[in-house]
Amino acid sequence: MMKEPVRILSDLHLGHHISRVERVESLRPLIAGAGTVVFNGDTWQELALRLRARSQEMLDELQAMCREEGADAIFLPGNHDPGWPGEGWLELAGGRVVVTHGDTIYHDSAPWSRHAARKREQILKIWNDRAVAGTDVATRFEVAREVARLLAPNDFPQGRAFWQRALDAAFPPSRALKMLHAWATMGGQGASYADRYFPDAKILIFGHFHRSGIWNRRGRLVINTGAFMSPCRAMFVEWHDGVLTCVEIDESGELYRPGKIAGSWRLDPIPPRSM
Repeated sequence: MMKEPVRILSDLHLGHHISRVERVESLRPLIAGAGTVVFNGDTWQELALRLRARSQEMLDELQAMCREEGADAIFLPGNHDPGWPGEGWLELAGGRVVVTHGDTIYHDSAPWSRHAARKREQILKIWNDRAVAGTDVATRFEVAREVARLLAPNDFPQGRAFWQRALDAAFPPSRALKMLHAWATMGGQGASYADRYFPDAKILIFGHFHRSGIWNRRGRLVINTGAFMSPCRAMFVEWHDGVLTCVEIDESGELYRPGKIAGSWRLDPIPPRSM
């Protein structure tokens, strides 16, 4: 049983050149008061050898901070850190709320990746070797972890300015188009993904795409918590006493703090089963 409140953050990208988390201490107000903090993938740069040492240092600091604040820390795998043990997803409220990084939503994990087009045949082979991944959720996550390692980048953008991020996204031109397409369709794709793998879920929470948003699709609430990578903004989600709250993060000071509430939803208790 997880201690409440449960807070969910995604895409810290600790140690990355363009992560806005320059000091782990800046995250303390987002952790203070939580019973459990779920770090929903891409928390650190496991696959980036040039960034890994600094990223590991920051990850150690983050884990120590959670202990200091009395918060249990749960780490889910993402495409930048696929090595975390466990299933790859988390269920709350008896499976009515599902939390996962989001790299299992699209067939090739990150369609905008510079390597995805070049390695399409290898991606198809991974899928063909595990055809059951189309319906079996555990196998789907095995595929995602293998694809993540296949697409691990060997170069990284250096600048955080908007023009630098735009230039990085625009080369090659197909990369920007695929990114925009993913942003435009991820709400509906998330709902379709839940249809297939988590049919009992009323709410799907993910990150991965870096663009935060809240959508209602086919009777499901779909939430993307964004990222701590410029130019996109970040939110967190809190689950407490049957209420799910989505909160924007105020990054205006030296410390990141809870900001404006973006939405709040109560889930009715699950009725007891008749004997």
